[in-house]
Amino acid sequence: MKIDNDNIPVHIAIIMDGNGRWARSRNLPVAVGHAEGVKTVQRIIEHSKKIGVKILTLYAFSSENWKRSEDEVNALMKLLESYLKQNIVKMKEDGVRFNAIGDIEKMPDLVRSLISKGVEETKANSRFTLNVALNYGGRQEIVRAVKRILTDNKQGKIIADELNEEMFSRYLYTADLPDPDLLIRTSGEMRISNFLLWQISYSEIYVTKTLWPDFNEEEYEKAIIDFQGRARRFGGR
Repeated sequence: MKIDNDNIPVHIAIIMDGNGRWARSRNLPVAVGHAEGVKTVQRIIEHSKKIGVKILTLYAFSSENWKRSEDEVNALMKLLESYLKQNIVKMKEDGVRFNAIGDIEKMPDLVRSLISKGVEETKANSRFTLNVALNYGGRQEIVRAVKRILTDNKQGKIIADELNEEMFSRYLYTADLPDPDLLIRTSGEMRISNFLLWQISYSEIYVTKTLWPDFNEEEYEKAIIDFQGRARRFGGR
């Protein structure tokens, strides 16, 4: 089957899982698995642009990932640093808007600086949005939103009785983005892992056993074809 080019999800979110298992199954260091995962990231970004996806949100580093070994965390930060150094100019030239969601202030100084540079230099682009979740947690995001709402209420900027779902969404990291149409998780794990808890309320979910470094364009299109075969009722009949 081929994808229906007239029914491409506008926003796809991906939980990229399996880099460590991919490496261990080959008796390689986990850092090698993460490096291969970065290659997959670039392939999926390029294919997303090619088939007409407008927004791609990637779960790159969760707020819980700091619990991993120091060596693994350092390797991930170096990969992120290298990726941004190599791709900011390319994203700017290709019409890609780079955005990061999460508690970026707690990232290493150089990484944080590169993130800010990427966001600033690509903010006028509109062809495609690459939204990367870094030091991100869904519960953390909701608590942050509540704190901001309470502050605005105290300052008289909003009235509690006026608060609704649409207004609440404007306090999230993804305030300027539509909710994901499709959530993909690789490696076969059947959990959300604290990712976009508010935003995926009505997202279609697709889980594949394929490990992230092996997730290619064909696997990506399988997920989209599966999405296209579903009836989205949003609670209706």
